[in-house]
Amino acid sequence: MQKRQIERAPVLLEVSHLSTDFLIDGGPPSHALVDVSFTLREGEVLGLVGESGCGKTTLMLSVMRLLPANGRITSGAVHFMGNDLLSLGEKEMAAVRWKNIAMIFQGAMNALNPVRTIGDQIGEAIVQHNYVTDSALVDKRVAELLDLVGIASERRSQYPHQYSGGMRQRAMIAMALACNPQVVIADEPTTALDVMIQAQILELLERLRDRLGLSILFVTHDLGVVAEMCDTVLVMYGGVTAEYASVDTVFNNPQHPYTRELLRAFPNLSRLTDQLASIPGHPPRLDALPPGCRFAPRCPVAIDRCHVEEPALRQVEPGHWASCHLVDG
Repeated sequence: MQKRQIERAPVLLEVSHLSTDFLIDGGPPSHALVDVSFTLREGEVLGLVGESGCGKTTLMLSVMRLLPANGRITSGAVHFMGNDLLSLGEKEMAAVRWKNIAMIFQGAMNALNPVRTIGDQIGEAIVQHNYVTDSALVDKRVAELLDLVGIASERRSQYPHQYSGGMRQRAMIAMALACNPQVVIADEPTTALDVMIQAQILELLERLRDRLGLSILFVTHDLGVVAEMCDTVLVMYGGVTAEYASVDTVFNNPQHPYTRELLRAFPNLSRLTDQLASIPGHPPRLDALPPGCRFAPRCPVAIDRCHVEEPALRQVEPGHWASCHLVDG
C-alpha cells in the first residue's frame, strides 16, 4: 500500500492523550506514560522506537489493557473502530483481544506454554474467541495458519522446545493471526534471533501485511527495521512523545535532539568510515524524573529553559510533531 493510500485509509485505532502510572509501595506513583497520542490507519505500519525503559511496551499493554496489577491508566482514550476500549468491561475487552487486536509478545519461548503442543496453543485461541467447538474445523484452521507462516502443518503436534527460535516466532505470529484481527501489535518480535532469521521474520510480516491488509504497531530498537517496514514513526523518551511523523520525515528532517542522536548512533552503510556516536547516560528512572524536559540531562543542545520547563508537543508542520523548546511550530 502506497503512502498516499495510507493517508486516505480509514482510522482503525486512535489513542488520545493516554497517561499511565505505576503504583509503588511507600512512594508516589511513577508516571510511565504521559499524554501520548497516535492514530493507526488500515494497512499502516507504525513504528514505536526508543531505548529500553522509554515506555514502548507500557504503551502497548495500556492499549490492550494488560497492565500488571500496579499499573493504572489515569487519563486519555483508546478508540478502536469508534468504540472506546477504556470504557468496556473486562468481559467485553476480552472479546476484543485476539479477535480484533492481537499481540506478538517479545520472547516466544517465554510466551509459549512448554508442556502443550504448538497446535493445541494456536487452537485454544480459535476456540476461546471464535467459539468453535468442532475439532476438525479447529485442526484445519491451525494447519492453514502454520502453512501461512511457513511451518509444515504436521509439526503442529510438536512442543515449543522442538522448534528453532525462528520457528517459535513464526508460531507466535500464527497464533496472533488465529482470529483474523485487524490490528497486530508486534513487541520486538525479532529479539534474540540471529540476523538471517530476523530478516525472514520481517519479510514474513511484510508479506502478511500486504496479503491480509493488517495494521501493525511495531515496537523495535532497530532503525533499519523502521526504515524498511514502517509508514509512520513515534519516537518515545521517558514515557512521553519526542517526535511523531512519517518515516521519511523522521529520517530526513528530524527535529527532536533525541531523534537526531538515535539516528547518529545508527550505522550508515553508505559511509562505513564514519565513527558511530553514542548517547551518554541512560533514560530516567520513572520514580526520579528530572525537572523540565526528560531528555535535558543527556541533550547536547539543552538550554537553561530545558531544565526547568517541560516542553509541549507542538506541530512543526502538518503531520509532524515534536516536543522540544528549540523547535519552531
